[in-house]
Amino acid sequence: MIVHVIDDDEVIRETLGILLRGEGFEPQTYASAAEFLARVDANTQGCIVTDVQLPGVSGIDLIVSLRQRGVTLPVVVITGHANLSLAVEAMKRGAADFIEKPCSAAALLAAIRGACAHVEQAAEPPDLAATRENLAKLTAREKEVLIKLISGLPNKLIAYDMGLSVRTVDSHRAAVKKKMGGGSLAELVRKCLAIGLLGAKAPGRNGEATNGEETRPHH
Repeated sequence: MIVHVIDDDEVIRETLGILLRGEGFEPQTYASAAEFLARVDANTQGCIVTDVQLPGVSGIDLIVSLRQRGVTLPVVVITGHANLSLAVEAMKRGAADFIEKPCSAAALLAAIRGACAHVEQAAEPPDLAATRENLAKLTAREKEVLIKLISGLPNKLIAYDMGLSVRTVDSHRAAVKKKMGGGSLAELVRKCLAIGLLGAKAPGRNGEATNGEETRPHH
C-alpha cells in the first residue's frame, strides 16, 4: 500500500519513510501539500499522512482541494495539541482520522492501517441509533463537556470556560468516553458528525446541579 507522507520537516519525512518501509508500506514523501497536489490525479492510489499545519497550502486546504477534484484518498492528519480544533475541522472536511503529537509509532501505524482499510472496503457508517442512545445517557454537564471537546477545546480551556477544575473536566471526559462507547477522540468526533452534533451549542450552566463537585480554577 502506498502512503503519501506530506511534511515540511525533512527529518520527519525520512523517519516516517523508514518506519513505513519496515512495516511493508511503500512511502512517497513530499515537502509540501502543493508538491503533492501537482502530482496527484484520479489514478493516484494509497492514503495520505499530512501535518495539519504546512507552509502555503495547509492540511485542511489540501483535503478541500482533493475533494473538489473528486480525489477520495483517505487522509490521516497529524496535529499538535494546541491545534486540536484544526484536526476537528479536518474531520469535518473529510479526514479519515487524526492523531496528536507526540504520537507513538504504534498509534501512527494503527491510524494508517485504519485509513488503508477505507481503500480496500467501504467504511461502515457509525451506528446512529447506538450513538444517539449513548448520547442520551450523558448528564447535561457531560454533554456540555462533549460538545466543547469535539469542537477542539483542550481540557484547560474547557475548565476555564465552564468554571470547573481541570480534574473535574478530566473526570467528565472519562465518563463521556466510556458512555459513548470508548475509542479515540477522532472516533468520537466521527460519531458526533454522523448524528449532526458538531456545531451544536452546549447547554447552559444551569442545566444540571453540580452537587458540589465543580470548583472554579484558582489563578
